[in-house]
Order: sequence, then C-alpha cells, then structure tokens
Amino acid sequence: MTKLIVICGATATGKSGLALSLAKRLGSVILSADSRQVYREFDIGTAKPTVEEQKLVPHYLIDICEPTETMTVADYQEQAQAAIANLGVSPVLLVGGTGLYIRSIVQGMKIPRVSPQPELRSQLESLGQHQLYPMLQQVDPVATQKIHPNDLVRTLRALEVYYVTGCPISEQQGENPPKYPILQICLDCDPEKLDLRIRRRTEQMLADGLVTEVEYLSQKYGTDLSLLNTLGYQEIKQYLAGEITLDEAKELIVLHTRQFAKRQRTWFRQAPNMEYIDMDNPDLLEKVWERINEFV
Repeated sequence: MTKLIVICGATATGKSGLALSLAKRLGSVILSADSRQVYREFDIGTAKPTVEEQKLVPHYLIDICEPTETMTVADYQEQAQAAIANLGVSPVLLVGGTGLYIRSIVQGMKIPRVSPQPELRSQLESLGQHQLYPMLQQVDPVATQKIHPNDLVRTLRALEVYYVTGCPISEQQGENPPKYPILQICLDCDPEKLDLRIRRRTEQMLADGLVTEVEYLSQKYGTDLSLLNTLGYQEIKQYLAGEITLDEAKELIVLHTRQFAKRQRTWFRQAPNMEYIDMDNPDLLEKVWERINEFV
C-alpha cells in the first residue's frame, strides 16, 4: 500500500532541503504543496527547487499552471491524489507550507468543484455584506454557523456555490480521508531564529536576481497580474515603480514574510496528528530518518 510522508512547516524552516535528502535515501519522489510553485516562471520569489535539485529527485506539481490561470484547491487536490495513486512509488513525500493544500490531501476534504464566477461575484459583491449574509442565512443556515457575519470572502463563495449548483455548500463539504497510512512531520523553531533565516533568505533571493525576475514578469504579463501582488513580488514591484527604495522593499519582504510565517505556524499547530521536530536539532536528518523508518 502507498504510504505518504508530509514534511511541512513555516517558510524558511528548511523543508525542501530536508525532503531532498530524505527522498534520495528513500529512492522516492517529492510532491510540492506550495500554492505559488505550481505557476511557471515564478521561481526565485517562490523559492522553487532549482533545475539541479529537480534532477536529483523527481518533483511533481511544480510548473503545472500558467501565471494567467488559476489553480484552485480542488484542482490541486485532484492532481495530487492522481499522482499519489499512479506514480507507483512508496512512500511519497508531500512537501510544502500551504496548509490548505496539505489538508485537502491528508484529510480528504470534499471541495465543491465550482470555478470562480467573476460576473456572479461582481453582482453579489455590489449588494454589500449587510445584504449578502442574510441571503446566505436563508439558503444555507448551516454554513452561516461557521462563517462570521463580516467574512465577505467566504460568504461570497458560499452563495456562488449555491447559485451555480442549486445545492448549499454545507451539503457539499466534509471529509473523506485516504486509506493509506500518513506520517506528518512539521519543522518548527524559535521565532527569533526563524526571523534570522527569513532575513538571510530574502537577501539571497535578491542576490539571485529577484528584481530582474519581477521586472521580466511585469513586462510580460502586466503589473496587474494577481501573482505579482503576492509576497516578495509586490514589494519589488513597488520598488520598480519608484514608490520605495530597494532597501525599503527588502525590509518589507522580511516583515511580511515574518507575518506570513506566524500565520503558517498557527495553522500547523492546529492540524491534527502532527509531529513537531525542531529544525535546529543538529541531528535533524537522522532524527527524522529514524522516525520514517519506524513508520515505513
């Protein structure tokens, strides 16, 4: 039977390097669980594995989507589940920091397959949350028990699913966990040490050519591309527009990455069946390897 090993944690905790070493020892493959690495050409700012690293170990679910397309959680789940079932390799390593991607696989989330409906959303949004939430209470009172009255994004999504399918989103959700065994390892560390790693990684990204990457992507796709408003890209875009200096852009990237890492750590702390390992453990690889051998 296929077995799945999850290596997750906040950004800059060293997930990729650890997973690469483990995959080589196991003769296994790596499935990326990163919501931006699925997009082609977004490389440096997403800390995507290099071409050399991808030659050492087969990587999947990287560069599978054009920047102008949208990869939904349902799309990701479908492709990841197919890869796990069809690769014929065990164990498989699922590696990344996008908690929702990992949860969709580990817990088998049932996700309504309704793509974004821009026109419908625009019409609904024009009504305002003060009208939308009561509308949702009428058509799906169960959903409103989990959606805050001020949560416009989730309210819009619930109404969107209802009007497209005619069925409340609450009846289309739930979980169907996979049958295969799963080991979840989360890398964690002291926040101050993580802050230092984030700063070093940001400086390395800049040294590797992040500014040139953002400039190229902005020229090719236009500055309105949604991906260029994400972490690392938005700040450099501001620099290129003359709004801030490069040093200010760097400090903003560090600040925003720290905030993002804090949210990631909170997410993974709330995840069930997670085993935490200090990334600063000098025997990290051997410690994780020992645990994997017990699991396998």
